[in-house]
Amino acid sequence: MELLQSMQVFARVAEVCSFTRAADALQISRPQVTRAIQELETSLGVRLFQRTTRTVRLTSEGERFYERVRTLLGEVAEVTAMFAAPGSSLRGRLRVDIPTAFSQPGLIDSFRAFNTRYPAIELALGVTDRTVDLVAEGVDCVLRIGELPSSSLVARRIGLATMVTCAAPRYLKEYGEPKVLADLDTHRGVTFLSGKDQRPQAWQFKDNHREHAHISRQGITVNESNAYVQCGVAGFGILQAPGIALERFLADGTLVEILRPYRPHPRPVSVLYPSRSHLAPQVEAFVEWIREAFPKLYGRWLEQ
Repeated sequence: MELLQSMQVFARVAEVCSFTRAADALQISRPQVTRAIQELETSLGVRLFQRTTRTVRLTSEGERFYERVRTLLGEVAEVTAMFAAPGSSLRGRLRVDIPTAFSQPGLIDSFRAFNTRYPAIELALGVTDRTVDLVAEGVDCVLRIGELPSSSLVARRIGLATMVTCAAPRYLKEYGEPKVLADLDTHRGVTFLSGKDQRPQAWQFKDNHREHAHISRQGITVNESNAYVQCGVAGFGILQAPGIALERFLADGTLVEILRPYRPHPRPVSVLYPSRSHLAPQVEAFVEWIREAFPKLYGRWLEQ
């Protein structure tokens, strides 16, 4: 395998810590990955990875080599893009993950616009509510809503999402509309289970500049965003979600906003990607594109 290709394979294995995941990300066979690494190690005269049946990790020599390779690959990408027409040199596979709540028609249509602008980029879209390990799973970037835990990932904020508390008209007709936060104690709710430990996610409210949290003690619990909203539409109880995910239901009256004076502080929406000294051109193009497109799509429900 040609040296530059071998370096690309090596870099991907180093990033995902797996020959199999690297093969999937690069869309080549696992034997090709193994052969590329073996040829590279033979050529250099050093062992680049420590391999066991369960783990693949860089040796000290491999770590030093990776730092240089990462820089070199970034510079090669920059040089090859110097004289190309805008967008024409951007190619390869780009894996993006978004929360289930964001899988709305408007955003999916905008991905089609990105695909039209960069036709040589093969876009792989993941939709999930779980936490994604970008490096281990070979994901290039993700959209996330909410405060972010400390990590080595680069996070670029693209806006602040308005949070809306709402219920179906049929529910409000049966149980009445809560007017103050204390009224929630007698109401039913749709509770979202989040994270690996499936903890109930509290509703947040703002009252006289003070934050209040509430977890409904009666109603239904779900662990998937679309089902969460649909349970509210079906009249199971009150729910709270980003306006982005509720826009079409609020527009046609399927859901009605309540407790408007107590809207919580908006939650940050960010695009995250692994920290690298040289970002792959297709990832950089997507990050810049989503930062421009997202506010245009959801300006009503997004603050800057």
